[in-house]
Amino acid sequence: MSSRSLNKVMLIGNLTRDPELRYTPNGTAVCSFGLATNRSWASGDEGERKEETEFHRIVTWNKLAELCSQLLSKGRKVYVEGRLQTRSWETPDGEKRQATEIVAEDMVVLDSRRDGPAAEPHGEAYHDEPEIKEKKETKKENTDTSEKAEKDSGEEKKKTEKEEASDDIDIDDIPF
Repeated sequence: MSSRSLNKVMLIGNLTRDPELRYTPNGTAVCSFGLATNRSWASGDEGERKEETEFHRIVTWNKLAELCSQLLSKGRKVYVEGRLQTRSWETPDGEKRQATEIVAEDMVVLDSRRDGPAAEPHGEAYHDEPEIKEKKETKKENTDTSEKAEKDSGEEKKKTEKEEASDDIDIDDIPF
C-alpha cells in the first residue's frame, strides 16, 4: 500500500549573491545561489513591528541552471518553486556536516533588469522541463514539410500557446 507525501517549496525573495554555475564531470550544469525572504509581524500588546529574514540555498540543474546563471544577479527578485533536499558529508577533518537546500524546478523573474535598456518582460517564467521543449521543437520542424502539415501546425501552435499560458505562474495566484 503506497502512502502519499509532498515535498514542495515556494519562495519569493531577493538573491543574496550572484549565481555560481558549475558543471559536473559528465557535463551537467548546476547553478547555486542564495535567496533571502522576509517576514514581518506585530508583537505583543504594543503592536510593535518586528521583521525576520531567512536565508535559503537554491540549487538548479540542466537548462534551468544555465538560465539562472545568465538572467539572475545579486538583488534580483524571483519566485522559486522546488523541493527540500538535505545533504550530508564528512569534512577532511572527520567532521560530519549537513546542509538543507531547495532544488528548484521552476523560476520566475519578478523584476526587470537594472543594467540597461534591454529590459526583460516582467514575470517571465522558466521551467526545468527539457523533454517537453524538445518535443515542441521537433513538432515545429516537421510541420514545414507540407501544406497539410502547415494547417495542423497552426492548430498545434494555438494549443501549445494555450498550454504555455496556463503554465505561467501569476504572483496573484500564490496564496500567502
